[in-house]
Amino acid sequence: MRNNLLAEADPLRVRWLGRVRYREALAIQQSLLDHGSGQHLLLLEHPHVFTHGRTADLGTNLKSAPAAVGAELVAVKRGGDITYHGPGQLVGYPILNVENSLGATDHVCGVEGLIIDALGELGVPNAGRLPGFAGVWLDPGTDRERKICAIGVRLRRGRTMHGFALNITTDLTYMREHIVPCGIGDKPVTSLAEEGVDVTMAQVVDVIARLAGQRWSSGGLERQDVAWAHAADGRDLSAFSRGEGPGEQVKLVSKRATARMESAGVTGGLSIETRKPDWLRPKVDMGPEAMELKKTIRSLDLITVCEDAGCPNLSDCWSDGTATFMVLGERCTRACGFCLVDTRKPLGPATDEPERVAEAIDRMALDHAVLTMVARDDLVDGGMAHVAACVEAIRVRRPQARIETLISDAKGDEASLDLLFQARPDVMNHNVETVARLQRAVRPSAGYARSLGVLARAKAVGLTTKTGFMAGLGETDAEIVGLLADLADIGVDIITIGQYLRPTSHHLPIIRYAKPAEFDRWKQIGESLGIGHVEASPLTRSSYHAKASADAVTPVALSR
Repeated sequence: MRNNLLAEADPLRVRWLGRVRYREALAIQQSLLDHGSGQHLLLLEHPHVFTHGRTADLGTNLKSAPAAVGAELVAVKRGGDITYHGPGQLVGYPILNVENSLGATDHVCGVEGLIIDALGELGVPNAGRLPGFAGVWLDPGTDRERKICAIGVRLRRGRTMHGFALNITTDLTYMREHIVPCGIGDKPVTSLAEEGVDVTMAQVVDVIARLAGQRWSSGGLERQDVAWAHAADGRDLSAFSRGEGPGEQVKLVSKRATARMESAGVTGGLSIETRKPDWLRPKVDMGPEAMELKKTIRSLDLITVCEDAGCPNLSDCWSDGTATFMVLGERCTRACGFCLVDTRKPLGPATDEPERVAEAIDRMALDHAVLTMVARDDLVDGGMAHVAACVEAIRVRRPQARIETLISDAKGDEASLDLLFQARPDVMNHNVETVARLQRAVRPSAGYARSLGVLARAKAVGLTTKTGFMAGLGETDAEIVGLLADLADIGVDIITIGQYLRPTSHHLPIIRYAKPAEFDRWKQIGESLGIGHVEASPLTRSSYHAKASADAVTPVALSR
């Protein structure tokens, strides 16, 4: 339940998410519908996909095999027949609370009104409604009427999902040759480009975001954008927007990385020689408990992220008899600008690793075991089956242990993630790492929407979800509050927030040191938004106080 510390009314939170796979966006929508109470508008593009509602006539209205034209086919719980989404089309998903007196028809009218108003500002005065046909039409009621925007919504318990698809520079052959769009065979489709309106996606998003804030929020507009498809110099950035950019395979703040930070509005930073504040100076005391744990780890030839990632809390956690085991080797297929992990070509997974990890946890008598992993994009399933095998081995060897898994995104592949989800880890952790604006600069092979989708899918199957992010990379306070609101509304149970510490001069610079009082405030705000537990301090890392954090959320959430 929200107990919002922010004095003003909830704003409309508008997110430009870049190019996002349909199923990922659907998972985020569903989680916002099921767990959220805030007002959201997701704006994005999809790769080629055909979607259809419950009453669609696929036998008649699907003209081509989707795979043959490079498209997916996805069934969704909404009204309407078959629809196309693809590059050059702005898709908007309003996840809103509506008055009880309003039904789906009234909400559709509201979405139509938004698009009609936006088109008017963009120089298209002839847009309107066509009685009996949802959507926005040009020259309705004449012999030239043509559809420019499809609309399909779902309303459940006073909350909406799905939305609109506005053709800007869309390849209309997908609608003209491969489907009967919305089951309407006798009325053509069009786009802004075909109508001679020369506007960019960014210009359309700006107009719609502003008008949506006026229409759907009494608390103002709060907007965050991930990377746009093209930078000002014309470089194609769409791979980074959709979380599919290539890892840089070198730990180097290159011209490319610097340019990405600058394009996100971040310049400068603290020198690597800058003295750390006193609150960032951990006490290192490798006492007998820590040394005994280290001996156990070495004897079983295991790797801990505590050592490999240079965690500042190593002696604190090890002295308490806890550690985070890193499986699937110590070489990562990605090269995020903040991380110290080795990026040379990885070796194959060790088949006996699950048993060795389980033995170590049993010998250490751990009641809460944490497993993390390097990103393994070289493996078909991203390494998820191997992590699941580790979970299962621990359950056999020490059934009373609660197991937390901190995983990569498996490139958002649903089948791969399900391999782990079926093993039912007690806590499913996946880090979003930073705010939306800085995603492409900080972790170019990942994506904001993709991370939200991973967390949403885990929540949908009943897992306790956890994520973490860093402060000090150039984000604003407002962006952190917006990120906390996004995470709260998709149902995340536990969040960790810590200060970014630059591992070497070849990594991204620290922009500033956040003060302890700021972390205290973010904790208060996050928990007031409905997050079960927020662990926040300058030295907090993903698995710091993991057992206590899990203990802090309700027993029901942690039951298997």
